[in-house]
Amino acid sequence: MRIITLNLNGVRSAASKGFFQWLKMQDADLVCVQELKAQTSDITGEILAPDSYHGYFHCAEKRGYSGVGIYSRHEPDNVIEGLGIPEIDAEGRFLRLDFGHLSVISIYFPSGSSGEHRQAAKFFFMERFFPMLKKLADCGSEIILCGDWNIAHKEIDLKNWRSNQKNSGFLPEERTWLTGVFQELGFVDVFRQINVEPEQYTWWSNRGQAWAKNVGWRIDYQIATPGIAAKANAVSIYKTERFSDHSPLIIDYDYNL
Repeated sequence: MRIITLNLNGVRSAASKGFFQWLKMQDADLVCVQELKAQTSDITGEILAPDSYHGYFHCAEKRGYSGVGIYSRHEPDNVIEGLGIPEIDAEGRFLRLDFGHLSVISIYFPSGSSGEHRQAAKFFFMERFFPMLKKLADCGSEIILCGDWNIAHKEIDLKNWRSNQKNSGFLPEERTWLTGVFQELGFVDVFRQINVEPEQYTWWSNRGQAWAKNVGWRIDYQIATPGIAAKANAVSIYKTERFSDHSPLIIDYDYNL
């Protein structure tokens, strides 16, 4: 089973840069995407159902903003849109597909980088999402949460960690919260389970030649319950082509849907 996750920074923008042509060659079972920046009425044609996939989406109410989706080659048993919290669900940040004893989730955490009000929204999300993660950890199914968590966990996960300790995405409170997801709840950072090398980034600022100089952050994850995490056997970050300011995170699991 191959799962890809990517923040598209606009699904129509990514489509114009060849994302769906690339996707046809990846043999992925599930593709989790974030930041659609589109309404349901905008999701048509190739974007709605590329190649042999069917698309499921949870769009934000605000036009051109947020939104998550999952492309699946397999019909799910159940689809859950949103967390049941109006302030969060209005921004289109959570979509879950159930396949028997496996659930795959596309998640997009708020970014707090645009100001204190958005950092407050991020903390609001984190506070309410943690008990939901605990329920997922304890539900008896295998869970894979794919997406842009907007938090770099450790110093190895961003280039300029020293100068970013007071910036959203690398705040001590955010990092401690994410440590709790792993240590208290038992979830696994699947990429880091296999690849412990430095300079493994998934997002680069559009400023200051960050991409060219590989001044990046690892903020996109596949975070899973231990059983399915143990079945991961290959991880990669695709950087040959650029479809977004993020790069696709690809993980193969020894598991059949």
